[in-house]
Amino acid sequence: MKILKGLVLLSLLLFIMAACNSNEAEEGTQSPNVDEATDTPTEVPNVDENQELTEVEVMLDWYPNAVHTFLYVAIENGYFAEEGLDVKLVFPANPTDPINLTASGANDFALSYQPDILLAQEQGLPLASVAPIVRSPLNHVMFLTEKGYTRPADLEGKTVGYPGIPLNEAILKTMVESDGGDFSKVDMIDVGFELGAAITSERADAIIGAYINHEYPVLKHEGYDISYFNPEEFGVPSYYELVLITNETMMNENSDLVDAFWRAAVKGYEETKANPEESLHVLLSNQDQANFPLIEEVEKESLEILLSKMESADEAFGSQEQEHWDEVKTWLDETK
Repeated sequence: MKILKGLVLLSLLLFIMAACNSNEAEEGTQSPNVDEATDTPTEVPNVDENQELTEVEVMLDWYPNAVHTFLYVAIENGYFAEEGLDVKLVFPANPTDPINLTASGANDFALSYQPDILLAQEQGLPLASVAPIVRSPLNHVMFLTEKGYTRPADLEGKTVGYPGIPLNEAILKTMVESDGGDFSKVDMIDVGFELGAAITSERADAIIGAYINHEYPVLKHEGYDISYFNPEEFGVPSYYELVLITNETMMNENSDLVDAFWRAAVKGYEETKANPEESLHVLLSNQDQANFPLIEEVEKESLEILLSKMESADEAFGSQEQEHWDEVKTWLDETK
């Protein structure tokens, strides 16, 4: 019996060695993936299957959509695992969860909005910015083109729907007044998140709180001709629409993990930028079909808009300056 067991073990060992040699031979014949823009081989993550990964939870600002593509790509391509991280993406039950749960340490990271982050810090919540994701406002004033509005001051005497978030009032007030209008003559009504329906049903003459990368392509997809005003062109500072945040304890006491997470996230962004169509398919395979089904055509246009706002010729993806944060805080203080 001992001899038989020995022969079985020897046969098994030879089979495993042959399989490994076969895999190595196949890998040796494959060309590396090449980024066409730079002709630089794409690095293939080298992950030790026996490595114990650190669990990391990231709360998104909403259900999965185009702006989250880089994170899903980083997971799918093993960039986080390469850094020793097992990243889980979770969705908020209400809009305040990303900030509150991250400040408390219940989440390791989250995505939130710069003005909301500044207001939370002012209230004493221990939040820290890791990096801006979207560098300029996505929130625009939108209306049916047939309305014929040419400037924010045209909204005097009109009804503007918004989702009940006070920041939208501050943005519209700045826009109308910087254009020489009287904001007190604008009637703002809370329409919840039924923003598109508010203008298509003519419940409101215009809306704010609608995103240029979501409501705009959705309404176009539905056959409506939509025009908009960009807040940046009417006195509103170019605040970061979306920021990756953590809490101060994580930033100060576990900076190695923060750095590892960001390295992998940047790889996910670079891959998304180099191969947007393939990356979009990764997102679509991770959509929340039950609660927030995605329309591929809409998300494709959304991703194109987002990529133009995630970096610029002068500002790299994720770069930030204290001066910018101070500017936005000053604006928020002035609108109180």
